[in-house]
Amino acid sequence: MGEIVRFIPKSELERARLIREARAIYESIFPSADPVRERRESEDQSGTQS
Repeated sequence: MGEIVRFIPKSELERARLIREARAIYESIFPSADPVRERRESEDQSGTQS
C-alpha cells in the first residue's frame, strides 16, 4: 500500500528513446575529451554546485 505507480505515455517513451539515440550519435561524431570534467564545468556555469 502507499505505492505510487506512474503511467508513462507511449509518446513520452518514444521521445526519450529518440533523445538517447541522438545523443549517442552526436557523441560518436563529437567525442568529448573528458566527460567528467566537462560535466563539472557545465554544472559550474549553470550554478548547480553542491
